[in-house]
Amino acid sequence: MRLKSLEIKGFKSFADKTILNFDEGITGVIGPNGCGKSNIIDSIRWVIGEHKISNLRSENLESLVFNGSKNRSASGLAEVSLTFENTKNLLPTEFNTVTVTRKYYKNGESEYRLNDVQCRLKDIHNLFMDTGVSTDSYAIIELGMVDDIIKDKENSRRKMLEQAAGITIYKTRKKEAKLKLDATEQDLARIEDLLFEINNQLKSLESQAKKAEKYFEIKKEYKEVSIELAKAALEGFNITYRDLNTQQQAEVDRRIELETAIAKEEAGLQQEKAAFVEQEKALQQMQQSFNEMLSNLRNKESDKSLSAQRLQYLKERESTLKDFLQKSGNQLQGLNESIQFTSNQIKDDEVKLQELEDKLDDLKNTVEDKRKIFDEKRSRIDELRKENQAIQRNQFEAEKK
Repeated sequence: MRLKSLEIKGFKSFADKTILNFDEGITGVIGPNGCGKSNIIDSIRWVIGEHKISNLRSENLESLVFNGSKNRSASGLAEVSLTFENTKNLLPTEFNTVTVTRKYYKNGESEYRLNDVQCRLKDIHNLFMDTGVSTDSYAIIELGMVDDIIKDKENSRRKMLEQAAGITIYKTRKKEAKLKLDATEQDLARIEDLLFEINNQLKSLESQAKKAEKYFEIKKEYKEVSIELAKAALEGFNITYRDLNTQQQAEVDRRIELETAIAKEEAGLQQEKAAFVEQEKALQQMQQSFNEMLSNLRNKESDKSLSAQRLQYLKERESTLKDFLQKSGNQLQGLNESIQFTSNQIKDDEVKLQELEDKLDDLKNTVEDKRKIFDEKRSRIDELRKENQAIQRNQFEAEKK
């Protein structure tokens, strides 16, 4: 892999489009102070993914775009392209020539392109991962880095030797593996929380199922008792109704007997009056008999008055019985309506019972599904733990080597 050319446009001091061709034998760029050597290094680091602005000797991304001068207007775009020769297939792509482009607009938009196809920064990093080319790589050395290597600042020599030996990629992979392990540990903790929540939900569902079964049993008992109570109340009203009818018939018969007796007594009284008129001529002889008959007449009148009062009482009793019968009929009609309402309520309760049974079946199915998921996640946890142990053994072996 060899760097063929660098194209800069609108980046820092390069207002115009500038192309640097790196032919064979060219390993560095020299020139007087202020000619833009460091800007070339910054552009290369920027295009391969440098995102720390202080490493590019700028305050913000907007300062990377050419800001204009007295004779030139400001540029609205900073664009840098790197072209590599890939004849030895060191880059994981089928192209013999690979061009990496980064653009930044002053409105804040930014994009990466690989062979003029839009891509992500992660794709750029993956492309150069095994090549030794990165933002902190010693494949591209600026003047300040030479002093750091000589002074061994922050273990610069060690870093350079590790990059030359190809160890950096393993450190990167080790770091990624640790991050994955941390993420796996977090996932395991989250799975344990989920298992705890699922167990709580299972307990709650079991409690709800028991309550529903108990409700159905109580509802069934309530329905049976309500039906028995309605039957008993209806039977009692029927017996009372029959007794009242019998009593009414007896009172009617008694009234008829009393009216017949009164009629007979009145007829006898008329006969006695006629006999009294006929016997008036013999008043002197029959005075004693007359007094006796007069006494009998007074007794009969007293009995008549009593019979009249009794008749009035019986009429009032008859009116009371009629009112009672009418109220009993209304109560009987209310009972029939209550029985009809109870029957409708029983039907509604049966529908609700069927719905609750369906819901109970759904809840049971849900519990079974969650138990299956619980078993699957437990198996997955065991697999992850085995993988974690294998990774730890590999890590131990790698650190040991």
